[in-house]
Amino acid sequence: MKKLLIHFCLLSSLVFISCSGSRKNALDKKENGKIELVFVQVNDVYEIAPLEEGKVGGMARVATLKQQYAAKNPNTFLLMAGDFLSPSVYNSLKYEGKRIRGKQMVEAMNAAGMDIAIFGNHEFDISESELQERINESKFKWVASNSFQKKGNVVSAFVKKNSEGSGSLPENYIMAVTDADGTTAYVGFIGLTLPFNKASYVDYADPFFMADTLYNRMKDICDVVVAITHQSMEDDIALAKRLPGLAAIIGGHEHDMRFQKVGEVYITKAHANARSAYIVKMQINKRKHQLKVKPKLQMIDESVAIDPATDAVVQKWTDIANKNYASLGFDAQKVVMQNGVPLDGRETQVRSEPTNFTKMIVSSMQAAAPLADVAIINAGAIRVDDMLQAPVTQYDIIRSLPFGGGITEVDMKGSLLIKVLTTGLKNKGIGGFLHYNSDLVYNADTKLWLLKSQPIDATKTYHVALLDFLMTGGEANMDFLTPKNPDVVKMYPVITDATDSRSDLRLAIVRYMEKL
Repeated sequence: MKKLLIHFCLLSSLVFISCSGSRKNALDKKENGKIELVFVQVNDVYEIAPLEEGKVGGMARVATLKQQYAAKNPNTFLLMAGDFLSPSVYNSLKYEGKRIRGKQMVEAMNAAGMDIAIFGNHEFDISESELQERINESKFKWVASNSFQKKGNVVSAFVKKNSEGSGSLPENYIMAVTDADGTTAYVGFIGLTLPFNKASYVDYADPFFMADTLYNRMKDICDVVVAITHQSMEDDIALAKRLPGLAAIIGGHEHDMRFQKVGEVYITKAHANARSAYIVKMQINKRKHQLKVKPKLQMIDESVAIDPATDAVVQKWTDIANKNYASLGFDAQKVVMQNGVPLDGRETQVRSEPTNFTKMIVSSMQAAAPLADVAIINAGAIRVDDMLQAPVTQYDIIRSLPFGGGITEVDMKGSLLIKVLTTGLKNKGIGGFLHYNSDLVYNADTKLWLLKSQPIDATKTYHVALLDFLMTGGEANMDFLTPKNPDVVKMYPVITDATDSRSDLRLAIVRYMEKL
């Protein structure tokens, strides 16, 4: 049985204390037993800079939002409910000889005054050593209630190591807050992550068991207990039903903003990429043992000023990125689609069915490789997990497919093509789900693949264009798809010239969209 590591945070060891006034102030104003807290919540933030030509989002605006509420109430805290290190276009870029891998986001979060963050499933996309570097660089508190580091058969808490010392990321965290009249409240935090990413260095405890255990240990010594979560809305609803005494569930994972009240527990999830933030106010009356929670969604747009200090960090990393893009042949700020319906790049959609965005990508491949009978891309190459709103820029295309990759042309037997396509169907729901040209369809009744209304002939040779990653055998359940497969008749030369759209799928998409 897995050994659970439950390190209870004693009040005597509290290290995060916010005091808007001192005991000297309390002498002048009698403590009234009432205190208000403000939580500024963001989640699923992959972009440090504003989007839509600078009109929405951006960590510099998040910083201003926190400052505005803190000016009215010093007991204001900025929370990140997971998914901020990955997926990001920066993860494929290099700075000073190393992959950036979320370094830009941690630096921006530090500048913005982030107070508490939890792991999202995408934090484990990067390597163990890269994640350790990001944890070490962070100035904010992490809470990891059910996500642990695994080294061989040893499971232990992740550890933060920097010049200030070394310490394990706590499973639960208790924060003391005091207001101007001396009223003090204790706030307990739980941080839950859905056990989705099965990285070899991560071990998950059951989130509900950990929530039950940690809540019961804190509820009698804390005035309120808050769950910061990165899991599905269904699981957050189940959590609220299991623990009706929670003050709030501040969540992430869905990108399109969610809000629900289960009993007396509010569940809040803001729009991805800091298009909005939830402002969750908690009014605690210690004497009457009462709690009032007031959540409000606040859009982060041009009405919110840009904080200069945070913006300096954003501009630093934007310049670094633009130099990387230019070297690859991109003009990041150039608009490729001025108007039109949003392009659907949401993970839940592209991994289960065609969308207008995946159709455009496949059409781009066909335009770049017009001699191909079939064009194929794996859903896992599309990592934006968002709706691309017009105007769409080259940067939007780059961030949508951060790993890039060339378009490889292959002659293969129909038998292999059928096997590839059938495996793609079986991969529905994961990154190995495949997208292909619209004149290629599967007839479920006859169990035949039809190309231009004709069954694919197992003995015939077909000219196929596909993302180069697919030919490595690295996609889920497709280890057979390599140049060594006997049904691969011919591999065509790899294209590296940036003037040829086949050199980078993203260039193919940009050039296709510019011609529309």
